[in-house]
Amino acid sequence: MLDFGDREIDRPIGQGTRERLPHGRAGRRTVFGSALCAVAILGLSVLAALHDDGLRTPPPFVVATTQPEPAALPVEAEERSGPSITRVQPRADSDSPSVVVIRDPSGLSHNSATAHLPDPELVERSDYGPLPRRSAEGRRPFDAYARPWSGARGARIAVVVGGLGLSQTGTQRAIEVLPAEVTLAFAPAGNSLDRWMQTARRKGHELLMQIPLEPFDYPNVDPGRGTLTIDADPMSFREDLYWTLGRMTNYAGVMNHMGGRFVTDDDAMKALMTELSDRGLGYLDDGASARSIAEAQAASAGVPFAASSVAIDTVRERGEILKKLDEAERVARATGSAIAVGAGFDVTVDAVAAWISEARLRGIEIVGYSALANDPERR
Repeated sequence: MLDFGDREIDRPIGQGTRERLPHGRAGRRTVFGSALCAVAILGLSVLAALHDDGLRTPPPFVVATTQPEPAALPVEAEERSGPSITRVQPRADSDSPSVVVIRDPSGLSHNSATAHLPDPELVERSDYGPLPRRSAEGRRPFDAYARPWSGARGARIAVVVGGLGLSQTGTQRAIEVLPAEVTLAFAPAGNSLDRWMQTARRKGHELLMQIPLEPFDYPNVDPGRGTLTIDADPMSFREDLYWTLGRMTNYAGVMNHMGGRFVTDDDAMKALMTELSDRGLGYLDDGASARSIAEAQAASAGVPFAASSVAIDTVRERGEILKKLDEAERVARATGSAIAVGAGFDVTVDAVAAWISEARLRGIEIVGYSALANDPERR
């Protein structure tokens, strides 16, 4: 028979003899020594983790940003909306290497939280209201209030809807229904223009101010208060112009309202373009006058210029308006771009909104007027 000694097999699991821990001085020295070893190992681990051995330092990288580092001086920059690269040199007293700043077009996207706020550096306080002006550094309202676009190649169309502000319900409806890509032009005789400006800018629209210019058979044909005439003395000319320009803020340029006679007069157009150049505004010609000298005068004064390709609602009927918009698309596909101009009638607003939703699917990019302007300062 097998002998199990103390009969360990008969004891319940977990009970029975236990291993004795060391005791006395020798035992205490063993425990204390083990603790010291553990502390030493932990300390060495911490020092190793904090030690910069050159392997944990991440390599330098290029950051996409919309502004260069303030400590560097730009030597070459492309400020146009769309992809661009800015090469920046360090200051002479700096050992930093040169930097390449990549500007992503998405960084230029519309900020609805601040778009309605005028840039204080681009505002001149006057008795006529807040007038647009260039900043001390030369920045222009034309640039600051322009709607960004993709910069991609392809057919581009600017659709401009004018006459806003005269009808409160019509203006509200136009802002609500028209896509944000549509450029809105306001009449200076309208009401609550600053409120409408804020609403339109928050939605993403680029804005123009319409300037009433002398037509043939004036004053029997009257564009309204503040009409600029070719026979006005310089003081009256400035008063009328400043009254119009001060009616609201945050617009990139101006657009003529009528003006068949005015736009053919050298002295009158030169005076207007000089003011626009000094204030950093662009000019859009509605294309109504075949004898307009606006383009030549704008180029001479350094004013960003564009002209309408198609008037879309001379016949105020939906089918005819859609045909005119299709005509603008044909021009854009043949030449790269086109500008379509209409008024803020309900039928025009509805037709434009419907046509744009389909044009996008055909690869047409709808852009602000400023994207198609010929800008002498960006050649």
